[in-house]
Amino acid sequence: MHTEVPRPHIDAALVERLVARQFPEWSGLPVREVDPQGWDNRTYRLGSDLAVRLPSAAGYVAAVEKEQRVLPYLASRLDVPVPEPMGLGVPDADYPFPWSVRRWIDGTVALRAVGLDRLIFAADVGAVLRQLRAVPAGDGPVAGEHSFHRGAHPSYYAAEVVAALDVLGDAVHRGACEAVWGAATASAWHGPAVWFHGDVAPGNLLVGADGRLAAVIDFGTCGVGDPACDLVLAWTFLDGDARRVFRDAVGLDGDTWARARGWALWKALIMLAGTAGPGDRREHAAVLRAVLADAVAP
Repeated sequence: MHTEVPRPHIDAALVERLVARQFPEWSGLPVREVDPQGWDNRTYRLGSDLAVRLPSAAGYVAAVEKEQRVLPYLASRLDVPVPEPMGLGVPDADYPFPWSVRRWIDGTVALRAVGLDRLIFAADVGAVLRQLRAVPAGDGPVAGEHSFHRGAHPSYYAAEVVAALDVLGDAVHRGACEAVWGAATASAWHGPAVWFHGDVAPGNLLVGADGRLAAVIDFGTCGVGDPACDLVLAWTFLDGDARRVFRDAVGLDGDTWARARGWALWKALIMLAGTAGPGDRREHAAVLRAVLADAVAP
């Protein structure tokens, strides 16, 4: 099961010190905490054009070098903007991990976009995921520990699903959950390995002033493998017609969608069971209800 690990204290003062020592050309630029913050990394805006991104714990360090390498490759092959690496910081006495400087991308996270047309949004996200899959995999990082096994087979987390169901007991419909999990683990990705993002969440999708998808950020769990993990947005943020639009735009088969439901089920269960860090129980309960209601492939 997931365990909590020590996290260094990160604040704007730390960022100012790191930048001053390692990137003196940017010293003196104002540093502002970005809202909302992620769990894996802390992000601070540096001046008007840059962002500083720092892993919050040792388990997220591998993503720093990976993103430095893959983001330029993906950026040149996707129509939607992705973060552009501008500098790579190194550990020092104040902070124990490597860290990065990126070019700032304007936009509002979809989670907070007022009046968002989710049908258009679903089509936009589905189209960029289809385009991402078409990017040559080349020597892209094969799914594994660096991606927290996103892009691998969901059965990697079978023990966590069983343990979470044991913890939750009668609080969830175990038989329905097991049916969804069984369908998820009954198939596998037999095509060539393709690029996946690994964390297609409304906090990692930026929307522009025109209401369209403006950027995809946080590629820390990206890699090449099975794209099923990238479809969980269907239950975490979309419903009804928007979910159907998303499915049509993504263009993947029913087996892949069954595995995607398994990914969404796993995350909802471990969050509800309290074994994967803090979270809004109401939010994860709503995701679980959506997954179970949609147990038959749409």
